[in-house]
Amino acid sequence: MRHVVFTLLTLSYPLAIWLANGRIEPRWLALGLVALGVGRLISTRQRTWVLVGLGALVLAVIAGALNVGWPLKLYPLVVNASLLALFGATLLKPPSMIERLARLTTPDLPAHAIEYTRKVTMVWCGFFVINGCISAATALWASASAWALYNGAISYALMGALFGGEWLVRGVVKRRNELKT
Repeated sequence: MRHVVFTLLTLSYPLAIWLANGRIEPRWLALGLVALGVGRLISTRQRTWVLVGLGALVLAVIAGALNVGWPLKLYPLVVNASLLALFGATLLKPPSMIERLARLTTPDLPAHAIEYTRKVTMVWCGFFVINGCISAATALWASASAWALYNGAISYALMGALFGGEWLVRGVVKRRNELKT
C-alpha cells in the first residue's frame, strides 16, 4: 500500500511543483521532496527505490540550501536514471527485467520468448535514456509550464504508448512463433 502511495505522489509531483511555482519558496518545496525521499527510503528495500529516495534527498538539500527551484525539477530525471539502472543491470546479469515480469504469468518461457524479452528490456532502457534527457532539458531550459506538461503528462503518455505498443507486438510475435512450431 505504501508503494502505491509513493507512486501516486511521484506521478503527481510535476503538477504540485508547477502549481507551487512562484507561490512557495523553493526551500519550502524542498521539504516536500525530503518527505518523498525519506518515505521512499523507509517504505522499501529495493535498490532502485532506495536510489530514488537518496536522489530526492540530494536534490532537496541543494534546492533548500540555495533556495532555487531547478533541483526540484530534476526529480523525474532521478526516477528515469534509477529505472535505467534497474533494467540495465538485468541485461548484464540475466534474466532481463521483462523476462522476470513475464515469468510471473508464464514460468516456462520458450527460448524465442527469452530473446524477445531481452530486446524489450533494451527498448525500455532506450526509453529511459531518451525520457531522462528530455526531462533534464525541460528542467534546465524550458518554462515551468513546459516542464510540468512534459514530465506530468507527455512522458506518461509516451510510457503508456510504449507499453501498449509492446503488448500489440508481443501478440504478433507470439502468434508467429506458434505457427512455426
